[in-house]
Amino acid sequence: MAKQNFTHWLLFILLSVVWGSSFILMKTSAEHLNGLQIGAVRIFAAGVSFLPLAIMHFSKIPRRKLGVVVLTGLLGNFLPALLFASAIKGNGESSLASILNSLTPLFVIVIGLLFFKAKVQRMKIVGVLIGFAGLIILSLLRGPVSANDNGLLLILIATVFYGITVNLVSYYLKEIDGFKIASVSLAIMAIPAAFIMWQENVFSITRHDEEARWSIAVACLLGIVGSAIATALYYVLIQKAGGLFASLVTYAIPIVAMLWGLLADENITAVQIICLIIILVGVYVASLNPSGGGTLLRRSPDN
Repeated sequence: MAKQNFTHWLLFILLSVVWGSSFILMKTSAEHLNGLQIGAVRIFAAGVSFLPLAIMHFSKIPRRKLGVVVLTGLLGNFLPALLFASAIKGNGESSLASILNSLTPLFVIVIGLLFFKAKVQRMKIVGVLIGFAGLIILSLLRGPVSANDNGLLLILIATVFYGITVNLVSYYLKEIDGFKIASVSLAIMAIPAAFIMWQENVFSITRHDEEARWSIAVACLLGIVGSAIATALYYVLIQKAGGLFASLVTYAIPIVAMLWGLLADENITAVQIICLIIILVGVYVASLNPSGGGTLLRRSPDN
């Protein structure tokens, strides 16, 4: 059990670092690319990098599950990549996007309760609320945000998609290896991503715009590490530790984003550090499992 918990936390920390760094990478890509270009390049690179695995794994996906696998690629990778990149391109606030991304655990619970007959332990809800309180305080410290900021709506929609994806993987794809899900779904999503790249003249930009090539390279790195590898590890974590615990990665992401800000000489205050401690306490409380069950988000028995 101790070894298993260590593996869960190791994956948790690794994903926090990778995805916490992805926001600054998106901001870097936005210097020469628009949101659609960044998102499309990211998913295309992820899909192409996983294509050999997808070819091997495609026949191992049960036909009745293939539609769900494709849906996880659409809602868990393709659309959020476009939405987040467009939001960051619009307001330039990568750290704010990472904070708003932390709404994901709440949507995991709400969507699970409403549509998947989920049963959530009280301690898990308490932990989520503690972490969310820390995020609210952290957000308020940043000052007011314009109500007309369309980026906030884009990120909100993306987190809803994440909440749906976590529940889909938790309840319908538990028996399928996470790397098989990620490789097949991302390889399929590379097709619409390539179409958007063609529509947005990315291939032409690659040949003729030297300055944009660096942004494209960064977006490719984001896709290979932040989408392909990280998605596979995330699905593994969902299956092994439960959907709710896995989604709490989004609570730790702002910590990494703020550390990047610190390296960029942004002002980090003592109050912000206290907020981050509150967030970590919430994650710890939500990870406790007094009942001894194997998951943090379970389907209730049918009546």
